[in-house]
Amino acid sequence: MLEARKGLLLGVAAYLMWGAFPLYWPLLEPAGAFEILAHRVLWSLVTMGLVVVALRRGSRVRALARDRRVLALLVVSAASVTVNWAMYIWGVNNGRVVEASLGYFINPLVTVLMGVLLLGERVRRPQWLALGVGLLAVLVLTWDYGRLPWLALVLALSFGIYGLAKKTAGVGAIEGLAAETLLIAPFAATYLAWLGTRGDAHFGSHGAGHAVLLMTTGIVTAIPLLCFGAAATRIPLVSLGLLQYLAPILQFGLGVFWFHEDMPAGRWAGFALVWLALTVLTVDAVRHRSRQLALAARSATAG
Repeated sequence: MLEARKGLLLGVAAYLMWGAFPLYWPLLEPAGAFEILAHRVLWSLVTMGLVVVALRRGSRVRALARDRRVLALLVVSAASVTVNWAMYIWGVNNGRVVEASLGYFINPLVTVLMGVLLLGERVRRPQWLALGVGLLAVLVLTWDYGRLPWLALVLALSFGIYGLAKKTAGVGAIEGLAAETLLIAPFAATYLAWLGTRGDAHFGSHGAGHAVLLMTTGIVTAIPLLCFGAAATRIPLVSLGLLQYLAPILQFGLGVFWFHEDMPAGRWAGFALVWLALTVLTVDAVRHRSRQLALAARSATAG
């Protein structure tokens, strides 16, 4: 029980930190989204390198490079997380916190859809209902925005691809992020060097405080990930799945009440449909998990 409670607190901490990101990225301006992304990649590499050394995981990271299948999947996960990070930072720093939160709300629906289309998984009736309501929500939000909510869709899809690649690769959170940042780092370093030759780099040109903030991007990336990894080993997957809604709820609240982003009636209606779809999906997942545990218990008793 003590370990489960610790896991729950660590999971809550991870998702609350992810949910508070909209307060952090604007502090790094006037650096642009792609410059912030490049610093995040490089300082995350430094941070994860120190974590790998401290936890003596170097041999595990090196083993990833020797497995071509795993390495290919990590290339996919590295590319997808790069897109996700870039679009999220851009969205937050361009007044689209609410739309960014929508991306993480609809991510579970995208994950179910990817399971059907890519893995041939069977979908239960409540899941089909949730997907249908989710599609209706996207249509309503498209009508409200006057365009597709493309930022939310890109965030949901890129994070869905990232999760699928990581699940298929079967690597640990620490080793995975260390390998991913190592793969992306040359591109990030090249971009920052290019900015420097143009005189457009902001690192060090806005005081020591701004430079230190850019350097903290690695720690800010690593800490919630480590909390998440510790939580995942202590609490059931269903509980972890329920906690994932904390981050977009907090992001949505910040977008509406802190950044005062516009929320007309049509947008509220679209979000209400998304929340309805997630309620259906979550209730079905909890019931399905309970049925599986009951069947397993009966089988064990019969055996």
